[in-house]
Parts: sequence; structure tokens; C-alpha cells
Amino acid sequence: MDKAQQTALVLGGTGRTGSLVARKLAERGLTARTAARRGGDVLFDWDEAATHGPALADADRIYLVTPVMRVAYAGQVSDFLDLAEASGVRHVTYLSTYGSDQAPPQVDLRAVELDVMGRDAFTSSVIRPAWVMQNFCDDHLPVVDGVITVPTAGGAEAFVDAADIAAVAAETLADPDAHAGATYAPTGPEALTVAEVADIIAGVAGRPVRHQDIDRGAWIEGAVAAGLVPADYGVMLEWLTGTIASGRGSQPNDDVLEVTGAPPAGFADFARRNARAWALPAVHS
Repeated sequence: MDKAQQTALVLGGTGRTGSLVARKLAERGLTARTAARRGGDVLFDWDEAATHGPALADADRIYLVTPVMRVAYAGQVSDFLDLAEASGVRHVTYLSTYGSDQAPPQVDLRAVELDVMGRDAFTSSVIRPAWVMQNFCDDHLPVVDGVITVPTAGGAEAFVDAADIAAVAAETLADPDAHAGATYAPTGPEALTVAEVADIIAGVAGRPVRHQDIDRGAWIEGAVAAGLVPADYGVMLEWLTGTIASGRGSQPNDDVLEVTGAPPAGFADFARRNARAWALPAVHS
């Protein structure tokens, strides 16, 4: 790829992986332009098409992160990719989801993959990560009163650190020719049940933490009622949790090591580095 123009447009540039992708690209000497509704280098809003052209200016590669907490977005993404083609973009790395080819038809994960991979104007790479370890540090799967509540039964998942996802994505963007047409599925080094994750968190937090399974429908209804997710996103939650509960969760592979040259972080290491996320607030007398 011509080195005269090496500017990466990083969508979701203030998010969990996007911010890390931008940092890693800058370390490689590439210009990384973060794009977000707030706090990025440039304004980018999927629902405001007028922001798309300025964000794309002079960019020759894109880290593509689709609208969050939605299931239907293929049309918006396709229009954006048309604009990217016209502006001279030569490579797109798309952040998808592990097992996306098995996603429900209402979810546009696979439709966007096929759109990205089917275009001739640019090369592409697809990243399909397992569940992200950081889910346990934020509002996705919080520890509430010593309990992680999520309907995964005894199923296991090879949880992956967002830093390892970003490292893989950054490699594809730094050297697109070497990763053209590739699909990678970053995972952690071990498949763990949520109960095992809870035990690890308990060890670093110094307090009891356990997994509470729950009826899947009730859990989804609660998330919608609490305003955590839109109603139509329930189909995504049903699929993601159901896949793990059925024993078809992600399994460890060597993609992170093969692409980056470094092994992926294990959950125990991740937990030690983020122990403060589960620390109880100090009680003042």
C-alpha cells in the first residue's frame, strides 16, 4: 500500500477498543484520527450523515465500529462505505463479534461483514472477538452486592482483553496488505465459566463474589425496563447469552499470538490489573 498517505479513521475512537487502536497506530508512526460523537479528534455520528465526509477526509484506512446497542444498521453502514470508496479509502478493518455467522437474521453483523468483504475498491479484515473482559468492570456485567447476574448457566467463554483485540486490529491497519481478506477471532487463553470468573474477581477483591444464573427472559426484560438496552436489542442478548449457556461459547485459539507475536492476557492477570474496579467504597465513620 502506498505510504504517501497513511491516516487511519478510527470510529468509536473514544471507546474500549478504538482508543487503544488509535494509540497503537500512533506508536507505529501512523496518523490515527479518532471519531466519535464526543471527545474524538473529529465529530462522527452514525445518524448525522453530514459528519461522515469530513471525518473521512484524507483517510486511507478505517477501523469500522458500527452503531452500538442496535441490531439494524446495515443500510447506514453501506452508505458510509460508498462514501469511503469515493473518498479513496483503501482498507477497512471491521469490528464484528465472535460467531457472527450464526447471529440471528435480525442482527446485521453478518450483513455488514458480507458488504465489507464483497467490495473491490478496498481490502478488508474482519475481527470477531470473544466476550470482552472489561464487561465485568463496567455496567455490562457489574458485581452488585457480591453477585454477577447473567444467564449463562455453566457454559464457558474465552473472555478476551480489549487491549488484545486492539492489538490485532492495529496490526491489520498498520500493514493492510499482509492481512487483506483475513478474519481473526481474538480470544483469551482459557475458557471460563462466569462462576470461575467470579472466583478470580473474589480473589483480587478480597471479598465473596459469585455468579447468579437467572431466567434469560426475565434478565432481558429487566435490562430493557431499566433502560440499559433498547427493546429490539433483546434478540442480541438472547443470542449472546444463549450461545454460552448451550456450551457453544468461544474457545481459545492462537489468533492474538499469531498476529501480534504476543500471547493474550489471561483473566487472572486482567483481574489483578483492574482490582480497584471491584473494591468496595471506603466507609467513613
